[in-house]
Amino acid sequence: MLRYKRILLKISGEALAGEDGYGINASVLEAFAQEIRKAHELGAEIALVVGGGNIFRGLSATAASMDRVQADYMGMLATVINSMALQDALERQGIYTRLLTAIKMEQIAEPFIRRRAVRHLEKGRIVIFGAGTGNPYFTTDTAASLRAIEIEADVIIKGTRVRGVYDSDPEKNPNAEFFPRISYFDVIRKNLRVMDMTAITLCRENSLPIVVMDMNVKGNFTNLLQGEPIGTLVHVGEE
Repeated sequence: MLRYKRILLKISGEALAGEDGYGINASVLEAFAQEIRKAHELGAEIALVVGGGNIFRGLSATAASMDRVQADYMGMLATVINSMALQDALERQGIYTRLLTAIKMEQIAEPFIRRRAVRHLEKGRIVIFGAGTGNPYFTTDTAASLRAIEIEADVIIKGTRVRGVYDSDPEKNPNAEFFPRISYFDVIRKNLRVMDMTAITLCRENSLPIVVMDMNVKGNFTNLLQGEPIGTLVHVGEE
């Protein structure tokens, strides 16, 4: 019996780069595909959103005086490159997938249609959502929250490279406090960098739980789905 049946997994672009710091690390990509395959074999319905920060980060380009709208569209295209790479890795694992994008590019992907996405999930296909929301000024965190709500996911799982949510950056502060559970309200009040404010607000308003976990630990994803207390649960709580 799975703890969560329909899942939206958000993976950062930086996670795909691994120790390279830029681009797509083939070993990391294969490891992620294997973990996703194992979860899929348990019967989970899985949708994916991948960031693009390993290739192009719109805000960084904006800081370098590029037009924000132009930079954000370039970032959306970076997410499509990552989505295609993950799609290929999953299909080499023998899994049927569908890539749906918020910007039409029929030669490589289907346009996002909510009912079509849900039908793909029901048929056992892994659905990958590319190109964010299709609008500038919105992050892939927000895209993940929006798509999760639209497909009526049971949870958003945010795969990171740390154990879960801390009161400060655990990679810089060895004494950072870990939170096994925390409410949306406390995430906002403490200004914790779980997801951006728009994404957190969307999840809070729709009572959609978020689990933040270390995607690099083998077995974490499947253990979480089977009920083990992995990572940090962000929930409604008492406000």
